Amino acid sequence: MSTGRPSADASRAVLARRLISLTDLTSLNESDDAAAVRTLALLARSAPIKPAAVCIWARGIPAALDVLRDTGIPVCAVANFPSGTAVIEGAVAETAAAIAAGAAEVDVVFPYRALLAGDTGAGLDLVRGCRKACGERALLKVILETGQLASAENIRLAADIAIEGGAHFLKTSTGKTQPAATPEAAAVLCDEIAAAGRNGRSIGFKASGGIRTIDDAMMYLTLYERRFGPGSASPGNFRIGASALFKELLAAAA
Repeated sequence: MSTGRPSADASRAVLARRLISLTDLTSLNESDDAAAVRTLALLARSAPIKPAAVCIWARGIPAALDVLRDTGIPVCAVANFPSGTAVIEGAVAETAAAIAAGAAEVDVVFPYRALLAGDTGAGLDLVRGCRKACGERALLKVILETGQLASAENIRLAADIAIEGGAHFLKTSTGKTQPAATPEAAAVLCDEIAAAGRNGRSIGFKASGGIRTIDDAMMYLTLYERRFGPGSASPGNFRIGASALFKELLAAAA
């Protein structure tokens, strides 16, 4: 009598392969140097299924590009990270410098503290400035730090501002504060993304922060596809930010 285990393992392997393709393989340790970036990029390059991107500090862009040459895997750099200050010129300059160095994507932290203090203009100006720096050369993913915004009302307001400013993606968290990503915050962001879609805007969603198991990642993928339809998630509209999870996904996909 069959236990059904081989079928379950096969289904999990298919899921793991899909999740790999949606993952931004990430390392944002303060100690990350060129050698650490090369190790991360080699992991991405050698994977049987390529991740959506490799996400690093801007200082590691040259090393990542060297390893990832001819793979088609984009390099993503962070800006205004993790502080999320309201120094607009600094965030824009970091974004522009990352793109000039070869980044195809930038994850910029929204000035959430300014928003909590009642300043909605700083967020709009910062996102607009960074989006202008991206032009048509790079994707802009805006990290809202939803755990610090705390309420659905604040998360919704930050999302609306980021969308108005030209964000390509809304991202939950830097992973440097607690709480990080939560299903409740993700649901609010997906509602805002759906509303933008009704107005002709295509906005992606990235879950990041505290995603440490395949079940964690699957929870966000399921949440997204319940909202937008089975099979709707692709690297163009859905990402998972993970570092600790990637090797587990590779093992499950084998």
